Amino acid sequence: MTASVTTGSRAATPDDVPGVARVLSRALYDDPLFEWLFPDLELRMARTRRMLALTAGFGYVPFGDTRVVEVAEEGADPVIRGAALWAPYTTNPEGRLVSLRMWPHWGQLLGRARAAGFVRVFAEWKMAAPQEPHLYLAALGVDPAMAGTGLGGGLLTAGLDRADSEGQPVFTQTLNGKSLGFYERFGFRTVGEASVPDAGTSWFLRRDPS
Repeated sequence: MTASVTTGSRAATPDDVPGVARVLSRALYDDPLFEWLFPDLELRMARTRRMLALTAGFGYVPFGDTRVVEVAEEGADPVIRGAALWAPYTTNPEGRLVSLRMWPHWGQLLGRARAAGFVRVFAEWKMAAPQEPHLYLAALGVDPAMAGTGLGGGLLTAGLDRADSEGQPVFTQTLNGKSLGFYERFGFRTVGEASVPDAGTSWFLRRDPS
């Protein structure tokens, strides 16, 4: 068995978009959000990967702060095994111009009914976000093969350290109730929730700077 070596986190580049989409689609395959958006098991992985590639490629890599962590097997090139999509308050990776490019593709992926539902969910997320300057975590995921290795915690901590240095809160949301305990260990608290028809509950989480 070859040893795995973590090569550290870094900012993602456009060349990393396929790797970011791959690892996040694997990590979030069973997330209630994507189970709702893509109920067909045979299509879910490919469509989730495509949706995340659009999100990262059009928005979070060029306009946000996407961080990746690489792991190398002995004698092999490093492979992206974890990714986090961050939006500093001074950037807008989900802004109007990005949305104009991205939503037509999302509409084709989701279909009219689910696209309309997701627009409503997306709007609720935006309304729940803090009004003051904050760091937004849009997505965090680690390859399931690396679960329990601390990669996810390391990616999250890197963002939290930035928020602390800038004196800003961090905001995120999740439809996965199993992840609440993970975020709570890093100082997040639930500040609200909303019902998502057919998908469950969306929890809004905030962490104030230490």
